Amino acid sequence: MAGGIGLDSSIITKMEQGMETFTASEQKIAKYVLKNLREAMNLSIEEMACRSGTSKASVVRFCKTLGLKGYQDFKIALSLNTAQNIKKEKILHEIINVDDSTRTILDKLSIGSIQAIQDTSSLIDIKSLEDAIEAIHRSDQIQIFGVGASLIVALDAQYKFTRINIPALAFMDHHIQITAAVHLNEKGVAIGISNTGRTKEVIECLKIAKEKGATTIAITQYGKSPIQDVADIVLFTANVENNFRSGAMASRIAQLLVIDSLFIGVACKRYDEVIEHLKITRKALEDKKYE
Repeated sequence: MAGGIGLDSSIITKMEQGMETFTASEQKIAKYVLKNLREAMNLSIEEMACRSGTSKASVVRFCKTLGLKGYQDFKIALSLNTAQNIKKEKILHEIINVDDSTRTILDKLSIGSIQAIQDTSSLIDIKSLEDAIEAIHRSDQIQIFGVGASLIVALDAQYKFTRINIPALAFMDHHIQITAAVHLNEKGVAIGISNTGRTKEVIECLKIAKEKGATTIAITQYGKSPIQDVADIVLFTANVENNFRSGAMASRIAQLLVIDSLFIGVACKRYDEVIEHLKITRKALEDKKYE
């Protein structure tokens, strides 16, 4: 992940969502900062180490983990984020109650989806997104892997890229996914979608694709996870989940944002060609409608 001021807008989100993947010392620092935002942004590195019960070296390493160059960047990023985050009331999906009205449920889900989009937008490294767009633009085939709710996102990506004449395949059967991955080469791109970053089937397919020379892209929630070991490019999403996990609602919204960004980015690179393909596909679909 790139460092510097470009990541300012994601610093608090990264501390909140990366907590489980931090080392013990990093967790101490993150927990202290999140509980004492106003105070933390004015502390020297020595004071931060003392208040969090760690060391100066641990604080520096923590800044690096967050993608920052050093403690000064951390303080700048924290100060820019603190005011809006102290005032912002976060209404997470977990507070949906069984006796909530339909209106309340809709409002809470809407807020959660908006939060997922905003947090994902702040988490994504723009250079990584640009690299992924360029890889897809130069590829001759895309394979998209996912299971469960992530497979639905993979199928959406297949539909979008197919409409602009970019060969894209997302198979539902894992055995066929493996077979497809085996036939990729250095001109291909493999996209693996896994909210946790620990989906064995997706990791296996990306590993095979990488061994075959394809560019591998992982779309996964922020934090360290096994899928990153087999990915050339990692695009992070926010993890805003709810207590009714069957639809993986907010994580799906975050993944779709990334897919749409890839699609539009590639479409812009092929603008004239894409416009023509969209006209052709739109006409073909219009012909199927009843008068």
